[in-house]
Amino acid sequence: MKTILLVCSAGMSTSLLVTKMEAAAKEQGVEVKIFALPFSDAPRVLEEVDVILLGPQVRFQKGPIEKMAAARINGPIPVDVIDMRDYGTMNGKAVFEKAMKMIA
Repeated sequence: MKTILLVCSAGMSTSLLVTKMEAAAKEQGVEVKIFALPFSDAPRVLEEVDVILLGPQVRFQKGPIEKMAAARINGPIPVDVIDMRDYGTMNGKAVFEKAMKMIA
């Protein structure tokens, strides 16, 4: 099972995106764990995730997250920023598919 972390500032709107991404995964028959955390909590779960997507509102944190993701004990993991349009429209399917392509 793959694990996707969404990094946000407070987690309100990102929680809705997680729900929509879970629905997309279920629709495609993919077993995946998806959760959201604020930037300050991300370092404590780095060893447990396969990909990190940042909300557009925290895109400025991409550099620090990439540095942490590259230094993981279990090896580096991909990091990217969620497309602003997909985030704004809560397009869980598009964000889920992006995450899965990054893992592959």
